[in-house]
Amino acid sequence: MLDRKRDGESGAYGDGSGRPYARRGRYGGGGGGRHGRRAATVTAAGVLAITALAAGCGPQDPAADALRRPPTPPPTTTTPTPTEDAEDAEDTEDAKPEATPAPATPDRSTPPPPPTTAPPTSAPAPTTSPPTPPPRVLLSTGSEGAQVRELQARLRQIGHFARTPTGYYGTVTAEAVRSFQRKRGTEATGATDAVTWRHLLAMTRTPTADELDPPTERPVAKPDERCQTGRVLCISKKSRTLAWMIDGRVVSAMDVRFGSEYTPTREGEFPVFWKSRDHVSTLYDTPMPYALFFSGGQAVHYSADFAANGYGGASHGCVNVRDKAKVAALFDQVKNGDKVVIYW
Repeated sequence: MLDRKRDGESGAYGDGSGRPYARRGRYGGGGGGRHGRRAATVTAAGVLAITALAAGCGPQDPAADALRRPPTPPPTTTTPTPTEDAEDAEDTEDAKPEATPAPATPDRSTPPPPPTTAPPTSAPAPTTSPPTPPPRVLLSTGSEGAQVRELQARLRQIGHFARTPTGYYGTVTAEAVRSFQRKRGTEATGATDAVTWRHLLAMTRTPTADELDPPTERPVAKPDERCQTGRVLCISKKSRTLAWMIDGRVVSAMDVRFGSEYTPTREGEFPVFWKSRDHVSTLYDTPMPYALFFSGGQAVHYSADFAANGYGGASHGCVNVRDKAKVAALFDQVKNGDKVVIYW
Protein backbone atom coordinates (compact mmCIF):
# COMPACT_ATOMS: atom_id res chain seq x y z
CA MET A 1 0.00 0.00 0.00
CA LEU A 2 1.35 3.30 -1.01
CA ASP A 3 2.18 5.74 1.73
CA ARG A 4 1.10 9.07 0.42
CA LYS A 5 2.61 12.03 2.05
CA ARG A 6 2.27 15.64 1.52
CA ASP A 7 5.37 17.02 -0.14
CA GLY A 8 6.01 20.19 1.63
CA GLU A 9 4.62 23.35 0.13
CA SER A 10 4.52 22.01 -3.42
CA GLY A 11 1.36 20.02 -2.85
CA ALA A 12 2.89 16.94 -4.58
CA TYR A 13 2.57 13.52 -3.25
CA GLY A 14 5.21 10.81 -3.27
CA ASP A 15 5.44 7.11 -2.85
CA GLY A 16 8.67 7.01 -0.99
CA SER A 17 10.89 7.09 -4.05
CA GLY A 18 10.92 10.79 -4.09
CA ARG A 19 9.23 11.05 -7.46
CA PRO A 20 6.06 12.97 -7.71
CA TYR A 21 2.95 11.47 -9.21
CA ALA A 22 2.03 12.70 -12.56
CA ARG A 23 -1.08 14.98 -12.26
CA ARG A 24 -2.04 15.25 -15.85
CA GLY A 25 -3.72 12.60 -17.87
CA ARG A 26 -5.52 12.59 -21.19
CA TYR A 27 -8.33 14.81 -19.83
CA GLY A 28 -5.92 17.28 -18.41
CA GLY A 29 -4.42 17.68 -15.02
CA GLY A 30 -5.85 15.72 -12.20
CA GLY A 31 -4.86 12.06 -12.81
CA GLY A 32 -4.45 9.70 -15.59
CA GLY A 33 -5.93 6.46 -16.84
CA ARG A 34 -9.22 4.76 -16.04
CA HIS A 35 -8.60 4.75 -12.38
CA GLY A 36 -8.26 8.48 -12.44
CA ARG A 37 -11.43 8.93 -14.44
CA ARG A 38 -13.45 6.72 -12.04
CA ALA A 39 -12.17 8.62 -9.07
CA ALA A 40 -13.07 11.88 -10.70
CA THR A 41 -16.59 10.64 -11.48
CA VAL A 42 -17.16 9.45 -7.92
CA THR A 43 -15.86 12.72 -6.59
CA ALA A 44 -18.11 14.73 -8.89
CA ALA A 45 -21.18 12.67 -7.93
CA GLY A 46 -20.49 13.22 -4.25
CA VAL A 47 -20.14 16.92 -4.74
CA LEU A 48 -23.43 17.04 -6.66
CA ALA A 49 -25.19 15.02 -3.95
CA ILE A 50 -23.95 17.37 -1.22
CA THR A 51 -24.95 20.39 -3.33
CA ALA A 52 -28.46 18.96 -3.90
CA LEU A 53 -28.98 18.30 -0.21
CA ALA A 54 -27.88 21.80 0.60
CA ALA A 55 -30.24 23.35 -1.99
CA GLY A 56 -33.30 21.27 -0.89
CA CYS A 57 -34.25 20.04 -4.37
CA GLY A 58 -35.30 16.39 -4.46
CA PRO A 59 -33.69 13.60 -6.38
CA GLN A 60 -33.11 14.25 -10.05
CA ASP A 61 -34.07 10.74 -11.21
CA PRO A 62 -37.79 10.88 -12.14
CA ALA A 63 -38.21 7.12 -11.86
CA ALA A 64 -36.64 6.95 -8.45
CA ASP A 65 -38.65 9.98 -7.40
CA ALA A 66 -41.87 8.31 -8.43
CA LEU A 67 -41.03 5.23 -6.36
CA ARG A 68 -40.36 7.26 -3.24
CA ARG A 69 -43.44 9.54 -3.56
CA PRO A 70 -46.57 8.40 -1.62
CA PRO A 71 -49.68 7.68 -3.69
CA THR A 72 -51.57 10.81 -4.71
CA PRO A 73 -55.13 10.96 -3.21
CA PRO A 74 -58.04 11.59 -5.60
CA PRO A 75 -58.65 15.25 -6.28
CA THR A 76 -61.35 16.87 -4.14
CA THR A 77 -63.27 19.98 -4.91
CA THR A 78 -62.77 22.50 -2.16
CA THR A 79 -64.06 25.99 -1.72
CA PRO A 80 -61.24 28.47 -1.60
CA THR A 81 -60.79 29.87 1.84
CA PRO A 82 -59.68 33.34 2.69
CA THR A 83 -56.23 31.91 3.59
CA GLU A 84 -55.41 30.61 0.08
CA ASP A 85 -52.32 32.00 -1.65
CA ALA A 86 -52.73 35.22 -3.51
CA GLU A 87 -51.41 33.58 -6.69
CA ASP A 88 -54.26 31.06 -6.76
CA ALA A 89 -56.79 33.82 -6.22
CA GLU A 90 -55.36 35.79 -9.11
CA ASP A 91 -55.54 32.81 -11.49
CA THR A 92 -59.38 32.74 -11.39
CA GLU A 93 -61.41 35.91 -11.65
CA ASP A 94 -64.43 34.33 -9.94
CA ALA A 95 -62.36 33.40 -6.92
CA LYS A 96 -61.68 37.01 -6.06
CA PRO A 97 -63.49 38.01 -2.87
CA GLU A 98 -65.76 40.99 -3.14
CA ALA A 99 -64.15 44.17 -2.00
CA THR A 100 -65.53 45.35 1.31
CA PRO A 101 -66.35 49.09 1.14
CA ALA A 102 -64.54 51.18 3.64
CA PRO A 103 -66.78 52.49 6.42
CA ALA A 104 -68.12 55.93 5.70
CA THR A 105 -66.66 58.70 7.75
CA PRO A 106 -69.51 60.10 9.91
CA ASP A 107 -70.53 63.67 9.31
CA ARG A 108 -69.77 65.27 12.66
CA SER A 109 -71.54 68.50 11.67
CA THR A 110 -74.95 66.78 12.08
CA PRO A 111 -75.69 65.08 15.39
CA PRO A 112 -76.69 61.45 15.02
CA PRO A 113 -80.40 60.73 15.43
CA PRO A 114 -81.46 59.53 18.86
CA PRO A 115 -81.76 55.79 19.17
CA THR A 116 -85.23 54.54 18.60
CA THR A 117 -86.51 52.09 21.09
CA ALA A 118 -89.75 50.26 20.90
CA PRO A 119 -92.18 51.19 23.68
CA PRO A 120 -92.33 48.62 26.42
CA THR A 121 -95.00 46.10 25.89
CA SER A 122 -97.53 46.20 28.66
CA ALA A 123 -100.76 44.45 29.26
CA PRO A 124 -103.78 46.44 28.00
CA ALA A 125 -105.50 48.41 30.70
CA PRO A 126 -108.87 47.00 31.67
CA THR A 127 -111.68 48.89 30.04
CA THR A 128 -114.14 50.25 32.54
CA SER A 129 -117.18 52.36 31.83
CA PRO A 130 -116.99 55.87 33.29
CA PRO A 131 -119.36 56.46 36.18
CA THR A 132 -122.77 57.76 35.15
CA PRO A 133 -123.12 61.41 36.23
CA PRO A 134 -126.08 62.17 38.49
CA PRO A 135 -129.14 63.62 36.74
CA ARG A 136 -129.40 67.39 36.57
CA VAL A 137 -131.46 68.97 39.36
CA LEU A 138 -134.28 71.15 38.02
CA LEU A 139 -136.05 72.25 41.21
CA SER A 140 -135.22 72.02 44.89
CA THR A 141 -136.03 73.57 48.25
CA GLY A 142 -136.29 77.33 47.89
CA SER A 143 -137.32 77.31 44.22
CA GLU A 144 -140.32 79.44 43.24
CA GLY A 145 -142.41 80.02 40.15
CA ALA A 146 -144.79 78.49 37.64
CA GLN A 147 -142.86 75.24 37.26
CA VAL A 148 -143.05 74.63 41.02
CA ARG A 149 -146.82 75.19 40.82
CA GLU A 150 -147.04 72.67 37.95
CA LEU A 151 -144.95 70.17 39.93
CA GLN A 152 -147.29 70.49 42.88
CA ALA A 153 -150.40 70.16 40.68
CA ARG A 154 -149.06 67.00 39.01
CA LEU A 155 -148.08 65.47 42.36
CA ARG A 156 -151.59 66.26 43.63
CA GLN A 157 -153.14 64.39 40.67
CA ILE A 158 -151.53 61.10 41.82
CA GLY A 159 -152.01 61.60 45.56
CA HIS A 160 -148.51 62.74 46.65
CA PHE A 161 -149.40 66.38 47.40
CA ALA A 162 -152.52 67.02 49.50
CA ARG A 163 -152.57 70.80 49.25
CA THR A 164 -153.23 73.45 46.68
CA PRO A 165 -150.27 74.58 44.56
CA THR A 166 -148.49 77.59 45.98
CA GLY A 167 -145.54 77.98 43.60
CA TYR A 168 -143.07 77.66 46.49
CA TYR A 169 -140.77 74.62 46.94
CA GLY A 170 -140.69 74.04 50.71
CA THR A 171 -140.43 71.09 53.05
CA VAL A 172 -143.94 69.87 52.22
CA THR A 173 -143.17 69.82 48.49
CA ALA A 174 -139.78 68.18 49.11
CA GLU A 175 -141.42 65.41 51.15
CA ALA A 176 -144.03 64.89 48.41
CA VAL A 177 -141.24 64.53 45.82
CA ARG A 178 -139.36 62.15 48.13
CA SER A 179 -142.49 60.00 48.46
CA PHE A 180 -142.86 59.90 44.67
CA GLN A 181 -139.19 58.93 44.20
CA ARG A 182 -139.42 56.08 46.71
CA LYS A 183 -142.50 54.78 44.89
CA ARG A 184 -140.58 54.79 41.61
CA GLY A 185 -137.54 53.05 43.12
CA THR A 186 -135.14 55.97 42.53
CA GLU A 187 -132.96 57.77 45.06
CA ALA A 188 -135.24 59.73 47.40
CA THR A 189 -133.44 63.07 47.50
CA GLY A 190 -136.50 65.33 47.70
CA ALA A 191 -135.07 67.40 44.82
CA THR A 192 -136.76 67.27 41.41
CA ASP A 193 -134.11 66.10 38.95
CA ALA A 194 -134.50 65.38 35.24
CA VAL A 195 -135.29 61.68 35.81
CA THR A 196 -137.97 62.43 38.42
CA TRP A 197 -139.54 65.04 36.16
CA ARG A 198 -139.68 62.63 33.19
CA HIS A 199 -141.37 59.97 35.34
CA LEU A 200 -143.88 62.52 36.62
CA LEU A 201 -144.72 63.76 33.12
CA ALA A 202 -145.29 60.18 31.97
CA MET A 203 -147.76 59.47 34.78
CA THR A 204 -149.78 62.72 34.81
CA ARG A 205 -151.61 65.05 32.44
CA THR A 206 -151.17 68.76 31.89
CA PRO A 207 -152.84 70.55 34.85
CA THR A 208 -155.84 72.76 34.17
CA ALA A 209 -155.96 76.40 35.18
CA ASP A 210 -158.06 75.56 38.23
CA GLU A 211 -155.57 72.85 39.26
CA LEU A 212 -152.67 75.24 38.90
CA ASP A 213 -154.36 78.13 40.64
CA PRO A 214 -157.26 76.88 42.75
CA PRO A 215 -159.10 79.48 44.84
CA THR A 216 -158.26 77.79 48.11
CA GLU A 217 -157.35 74.43 49.54
CA ARG A 218 -160.69 74.36 51.31
CA PRO A 219 -163.99 75.75 50.12
CA VAL A 220 -164.48 79.44 50.84
CA ALA A 221 -166.73 79.93 53.83
CA LYS A 222 -170.03 81.71 53.62
CA PRO A 223 -169.20 85.39 53.90
CA ASP A 224 -169.97 87.29 57.09
CA GLU A 225 -172.75 89.89 56.83
CA ARG A 226 -170.15 92.65 57.21
CA CYS A 227 -168.46 91.43 54.03
CA GLN A 228 -171.47 91.99 51.75
CA THR A 229 -170.90 95.66 51.11
CA GLY A 230 -167.88 97.72 50.10
CA ARG A 231 -164.28 96.59 49.66
CA VAL A 232 -163.58 93.96 52.23
CA LEU A 233 -160.86 91.43 53.15
CA CYS A 234 -163.24 88.74 54.42
CA ILE A 235 -161.25 86.26 56.58
CA SER A 236 -162.74 83.05 58.04
CA LYS A 237 -160.86 81.27 60.84
CA LYS A 238 -163.10 78.23 60.41
CA SER A 239 -162.35 77.61 56.73
CA ARG A 240 -158.91 79.25 56.94
CA THR A 241 -159.59 81.26 53.82
CA LEU A 242 -159.39 84.89 52.74
CA ALA A 243 -161.82 86.26 50.14
CA TRP A 244 -161.19 89.63 48.56
CA MET A 245 -164.71 90.93 47.95
CA ILE A 246 -166.09 94.04 46.29
CA ASP A 247 -169.79 94.69 46.88
CA GLY A 248 -170.53 91.04 47.76
CA ARG A 249 -168.56 89.56 44.84
CA VAL A 250 -165.52 87.40 45.41
CA VAL A 251 -162.66 88.79 43.30
CA SER A 252 -160.00 86.36 44.56
CA ALA A 253 -159.55 83.81 47.34
CA MET A 254 -156.49 82.32 49.09
CA ASP A 255 -155.44 80.08 51.95
CA VAL A 256 -154.40 81.74 55.21
CA ARG A 257 -153.19 80.73 58.65
CA PHE A 258 -153.29 82.54 61.96
CA GLY A 259 -151.39 83.10 65.17
CA SER A 260 -150.97 80.47 67.86
CA GLU A 261 -152.92 80.39 71.12
CA TYR A 262 -150.12 82.44 72.71
CA THR A 263 -150.14 85.08 69.97
CA PRO A 264 -153.71 84.90 68.63
CA THR A 265 -154.97 86.85 65.64
CA ARG A 266 -157.49 89.43 66.69
CA GLU A 267 -161.08 89.05 65.56
CA GLY A 268 -163.36 91.87 64.46
CA GLU A 269 -163.56 94.63 61.87
CA PHE A 270 -160.51 96.80 61.15
CA PRO A 271 -159.41 99.28 58.48
CA VAL A 272 -156.22 98.90 56.49
CA PHE A 273 -154.03 101.77 57.70
CA TRP A 274 -150.59 100.99 56.23
CA LYS A 275 -149.16 99.17 53.25
CA SER A 276 -145.48 98.02 53.18
CA ARG A 277 -144.33 96.04 50.17
CA ASP A 278 -140.92 94.87 51.46
CA HIS A 279 -141.53 95.03 55.17
CA VAL A 280 -139.30 93.33 57.75
CA SER A 281 -140.54 92.80 61.31
CA THR A 282 -138.64 94.94 63.80
CA LEU A 283 -139.83 92.72 66.65
CA TYR A 284 -138.98 89.29 65.16
CA ASP A 285 -136.58 90.36 62.39
CA THR A 286 -138.45 88.31 59.80
CA PRO A 287 -139.55 89.35 56.29
CA MET A 288 -143.21 90.39 55.85
CA PRO A 289 -143.57 91.06 52.10
CA TYR A 290 -146.75 92.73 50.81
CA ALA A 291 -147.87 93.67 54.32
CA LEU A 292 -151.33 95.22 54.80
CA PHE A 293 -151.47 96.38 58.43
CA PHE A 294 -154.92 96.43 60.07
CA SER A 295 -154.39 96.25 63.90
CA GLY A 296 -151.19 97.42 65.59
CA GLY A 297 -148.41 95.11 64.40
CA GLN A 298 -150.79 92.56 62.87
CA ALA A 299 -151.07 92.48 59.10
CA VAL A 300 -152.02 90.36 56.14
CA HIS A 301 -148.72 89.38 54.37
CA TYR A 302 -146.89 86.68 52.44
CA SER A 303 -145.16 83.99 54.54
CA ALA A 304 -142.42 81.85 53.08
CA ASP A 305 -142.66 79.58 56.10
CA PHE A 306 -146.33 78.99 55.42
CA ALA A 307 -145.56 78.26 51.78
CA ALA A 308 -142.89 75.76 52.82
CA ASN A 309 -144.42 74.06 55.85
CA GLY A 310 -148.13 74.58 55.45
CA TYR A 311 -150.33 74.46 58.51
CA GLY A 312 -147.64 72.82 60.57
CA GLY A 313 -146.68 76.25 61.94
CA ALA A 314 -148.34 79.45 63.04
CA SER A 315 -147.80 83.19 62.91
CA HIS A 316 -147.20 85.71 65.70
CA GLY A 317 -150.70 87.08 65.21
CA CYS A 318 -150.60 88.08 61.54
CA VAL A 319 -152.70 86.60 58.77
CA ASN A 320 -150.21 84.59 56.66
CA VAL A 321 -150.77 83.98 52.92
CA ARG A 322 -148.76 81.20 51.23
CA ASP A 323 -149.50 82.09 47.59
CA LYS A 324 -147.03 84.82 46.77
CA ALA A 325 -148.53 85.71 43.40
CA LYS A 326 -152.00 86.10 44.80
CA VAL A 327 -151.01 88.25 47.77
CA ALA A 328 -148.86 90.42 45.49
CA ALA A 329 -151.89 91.05 43.27
CA LEU A 330 -153.98 91.70 46.38
CA PHE A 331 -151.45 94.22 47.67
CA ASP A 332 -151.76 96.23 44.45
CA GLN A 333 -155.61 96.29 44.63
CA VAL A 334 -156.21 97.06 48.32
CA LYS A 335 -156.18 100.66 49.43
CA ASN A 336 -155.76 102.24 52.83
CA GLY A 337 -159.19 102.45 54.51
CA ASP A 338 -160.53 99.19 53.02
CA LYS A 339 -162.14 96.91 55.64
CA VAL A 340 -160.68 93.78 57.22
CA VAL A 341 -163.28 91.43 58.77
CA ILE A 342 -162.02 88.42 60.82
CA TYR A 343 -164.58 85.97 62.12
CA TRP A 344 -165.34 82.28 62.84
